[in-house]
Amino acid sequence: MTENDIAKIIVDACYKIHTTLGPGLLETVYELILQKELAKRGLSVQRQVPVPIVWEGTEYEEGFRADLIVNDLVIVELKSVEKLAPVHSKQLLTYLRLKDKRLGILVNFGEALIKTGLHRIVNRLREDSR
Repeated sequence: MTENDIAKIIVDACYKIHTTLGPGLLETVYELILQKELAKRGLSVQRQVPVPIVWEGTEYEEGFRADLIVNDLVIVELKSVEKLAPVHSKQLLTYLRLKDKRLGILVNFGEALIKTGLHRIVNRLREDSR
C-alpha cells in the first residue's frame, strides 16, 4: 500500500468523523476517534509518537510528538482551530523531515467543511508512490 493509498483512506475517515460529529470538539477527541476508525479499516496507527531532535550528534527525545503515524508511512497532524496558521504546515513538514517520511496530512477539524480543512504536505514523495 502506497502513501497515497493510505491518504485516501485517511481522508475518507476524516470526512466520516467530521460529518458525524461536526467541528468544535477537542483535538484529542478527533485523534482518538480517527485512530480507532483507521484501525477498523485495517491500518496500523501509532498515536503521540515521539519525534526526537538530533543536535550535534546528541538525540533529544523532548523534540515533538506526531499525533498519528499510519502504516509507518504517513504522518497525520490534527488541529481543531478556527483557522490554520502557516506554522502548522511548516510544523508537519519538519516532522516529515525528522522522521524521514514522505507524506503528511494536516487535518483541521475546526473548519465548517472538512474539505477545506484537509491539506497534503509532501517531503520528497516519489512519483511511483502515486
